Amino acid sequence: MSPADAHVQLVRDATFARLDVGGGISGTRGTAPDGLFLRDARHLSRWQLTVDGAEPAALVPATADTDDTATCVLTPQGTRDNPPAYTVFREQTVTAGTLTERLRLVSNRPDPVTARVDLTVDADFADLFELRADDRHYAKPGAHHEIRRTAEGLHFDYRREDWHSHTTVTAEPTPTAVKDAPGSAQVLSWELALAAHAEAELHLTVRAHPHGMPDAAPTSPRPVHQATPATDDLTRACERGLHDLELLTIAVTGVDGEQVHVPAAGIPWFLTLFGRDSLLTSYFLLPYRPETAAATLSALAATQGRSHHAESGEQPGRIVHETRHGELAHFRQVPYGRYYGAVDATPLFLVLLHAHYETTGEPALALRLEQHARLAVEWMLTDGGLDRHGYLVYEPDPNGLINQNWKDSAGAICFTDGTQAEGPIAVSEAQGYAYDALERAARLAADVWHDEAYAHRLRHIAAELRGRFLSDFWMPTADFPALALDGHGRQVDALASDAGHLLWSGILDDEHARRVGQRLLQGDFFSGWAIRTLAAGQKPYHPLSYHRGSAWPHDNALIVLGLARHGLDDEAHTVAQGLVAVAAQNDYRLPEVLAGYDRAATRRPVPYPHSCSPQAWAAATPWALRTALGASGRRPSGAVQVRDTHTS
Repeated sequence: MSPADAHVQLVRDATFARLDVGGGISGTRGTAPDGLFLRDARHLSRWQLTVDGAEPAALVPATADTDDTATCVLTPQGTRDNPPAYTVFREQTVTAGTLTERLRLVSNRPDPVTARVDLTVDADFADLFELRADDRHYAKPGAHHEIRRTAEGLHFDYRREDWHSHTTVTAEPTPTAVKDAPGSAQVLSWELALAAHAEAELHLTVRAHPHGMPDAAPTSPRPVHQATPATDDLTRACERGLHDLELLTIAVTGVDGEQVHVPAAGIPWFLTLFGRDSLLTSYFLLPYRPETAAATLSALAATQGRSHHAESGEQPGRIVHETRHGELAHFRQVPYGRYYGAVDATPLFLVLLHAHYETTGEPALALRLEQHARLAVEWMLTDGGLDRHGYLVYEPDPNGLINQNWKDSAGAICFTDGTQAEGPIAVSEAQGYAYDALERAARLAADVWHDEAYAHRLRHIAAELRGRFLSDFWMPTADFPALALDGHGRQVDALASDAGHLLWSGILDDEHARRVGQRLLQGDFFSGWAIRTLAAGQKPYHPLSYHRGSAWPHDNALIVLGLARHGLDDEAHTVAQGLVAVAAQNDYRLPEVLAGYDRAATRRPVPYPHSCSPQAWAAATPWALRTALGASGRRPSGAVQVRDTHTS
């Protein structure tokens, strides 16, 4: 439970619920909406309990005993001389598309008594995008809600043209009465007779039936990883990360129609396939769990762009940015059903494909996805911009993402005066990814596809890219790479953490890489917890900005891998220690993002207020740190064995 919002979150099998301290749901919106969620929609928006006409107080607030089950203890109002008549014990569990509740009412009286229990229930079927805090209204012409009272409880139905979702509520015992409440809510009522010091139980089941999902929804594999005894904080963070990734695993369709299990990006907003997030998460896990990479590559090959669609950004060979299953995506009121607005997912697809072959020594996947890889290379050269602009570029999408690199919030790619760059924009780290992708695709062409002419061509393109990059991006006065080049070829001169990714990709020579790495450890960049997205002291810096001063564990993980690659072992160890300290103060779970405040000013890392939790690439970050520290000769004790029987 987060102290900031006093809610508990349950997750299992691509389904999650957010409950208040008493186990209730009130239909909140904004940055942390409550409810029962599946496939980008809220299937339960009211779940409010009263006993004898009043809301009971939380004697023991709702606590997640496990990832999918919460318990709390409630009592009606009472005084010292007239203590509460009952104690209410709630146990709530989330599984695939389902919330179950066992409610046990225990009498504290020495004589028989009848308790009235009321439960207010509603399902608004709100799309996640309309629940966000931007107050944007989406028209829903022809939408029709219907509520039916059934012998077992309630049936909430929602239709709009060919869209159909419903939610059922069943109760045992059945309610003694059902009545209307304000709005569309219904009140289920029970009169429960209790003998002296006796108890009664209610068993409630809510089942969500989203549009497009079979009633018997496939579930993700249950965790089979057995944690070994932890002997250091990094090991504990690795174990917690792997556990969180199993919670985030979702079933999707692979390239040949097979079902594969991949890491979704995060909860609450991103419990779906994300190109960049899933690729980097899989890369971090690759030395320990290569089957995750194989599943992710298959799923992204299945959704690879085939034609040109301006609205979604689809282009032949382009790797998808995200997929959505909600109502607003279905009716194209948001462009994210399959949205391709990412400049970096395509080269990262190639990086992971070769890295999988390099790690496993097995060529089967690289052979299976050869044509998809060639199409990805072709996209980089054509629509991606390498042939025309000399770099991978993107045009800001006014109806989607203004920025299409990992720092995808509006205003993130800025000059030192805070001005957002105008397109076509060539962000620095994407050029490093492109260089690495070309080099790796060339190795696949030579070693697996046996096409030396193609390999030679790609090596030549990569060498030319590396040569001009240093000339165009390096800022002599700052002795640091520019964040980007704008549409006029100007250096976007904010000092940003993206430069650290260049060490990982290898586009910088060793001398320039070492200068960048050492600069990132200076106090304006490194907070003591992690490297900030933007160096402090610049006009656009803000420690609570999403991408202009906060610190992201996955960003730091790539930097640490790059530091280790260039022999900056002390620097790699320093950053890793800061991140592990963050995890150790958060039950060994790294947040998606934390505030950029200096460690000397805060005894604990300050959370970013809207961070996803759990979040995939943050969960995988400890494994990247383990890899980097091993490469630098600083392998910590207590290694974890994770090659288990989990298959994708």
